[in-house]
Amino acid sequence: MTAHPVPGHRGSLPAPFRRSHIRVWLAVVVGVVLAGTAGYVVIEGWTPLDALYMTVITVTTVGFREVAPLGAAGQAWTMLLAVLGVGLLFGFVGVVAESLVVEATSGKREARRMAQAVDALSGHFVLCGYGRVGSTVAAELRHDGGQVVVIDVLADSLRRAREAGLLVVEGDATDETTLRAAGIERARGLITTVDSDASNVYVILSARAINPRLFVVARANAAGAEARVRQAGADRVVSPYTMAGHRIASLAMRPRVVEFIDAAMSHGELAFSLEEVTAREGDAIAGHTVGELRELGIFTLAVVLGEGGYAANPGPERRIRSGETVIVSGSAEMLGTLRVS
Repeated sequence: MTAHPVPGHRGSLPAPFRRSHIRVWLAVVVGVVLAGTAGYVVIEGWTPLDALYMTVITVTTVGFREVAPLGAAGQAWTMLLAVLGVGLLFGFVGVVAESLVVEATSGKREARRMAQAVDALSGHFVLCGYGRVGSTVAAELRHDGGQVVVIDVLADSLRRAREAGLLVVEGDATDETTLRAAGIERARGLITTVDSDASNVYVILSARAINPRLFVVARANAAGAEARVRQAGADRVVSPYTMAGHRIASLAMRPRVVEFIDAAMSHGELAFSLEEVTAREGDAIAGHTVGELRELGIFTLAVVLGEGGYAANPGPERRIRSGETVIVSGSAEMLGTLRVS
């Protein structure tokens, strides 16, 4: 991945206008005012204050009466200053209009809007890579109510992400500046689906340095890469090829089971669903027994014991303690309430 700096988004005027055009315009205005003042002093013999006053009301086209009657030379000088004043006014309007057009056509306004929207996020997912895998991940996360910020270096990928209604950051996800632009320090999780294992490792290391609390899911491509990606700090590692092999074998051996689970995890195709829920003090799960939950229509399939450990099919007397994570099934409506809570 190559670095692409994220366009800045602070300020109300385009950077080219702020840095150069306004200085040139002010310099011209000051020069015209000084020259006009000097001209009235020389031509009409006025005091510097009267000459400055006359220059300002002429250049600004205010149209107040003259300080004193003007001779032929003074009238010519006044007409010249009036023409210059009109030119300065229209020149200023032209510079502003040009800067706004350049800003709009170059995408800077859209970049600022995106950056401001990202700045307002918290508890979102940062998705690195919007290819075939990444786009599917983003769609699933959004369907489950997650907010997603996409990081990519490819213009076509960013365009497709924008068209899908996603917030995007252009840049190299291994760069801390790019990750911060995506709000990594406020993010709930990081998902990196880049098709390079080395890039995924560097993305994880950079993200962990900023936000050690991230839940990280990473893609592993080459054989043997899963261990390296996990060592870098990924909480979960997915190998598309390994998963495809497992799924094909499962479909061959137990197709109905796989289809049933897929339906339960899908977008409302069945009246019930499967969910992972962490019990919290005062919610519908914490403090209740498995039997009590069953009476509410919530079936406890397993209690998560730790990394890869489960207490499957717990007895009806097993009480769910606050902080425990359980795998439950039940009506989609009920589990949706639990997920939100």
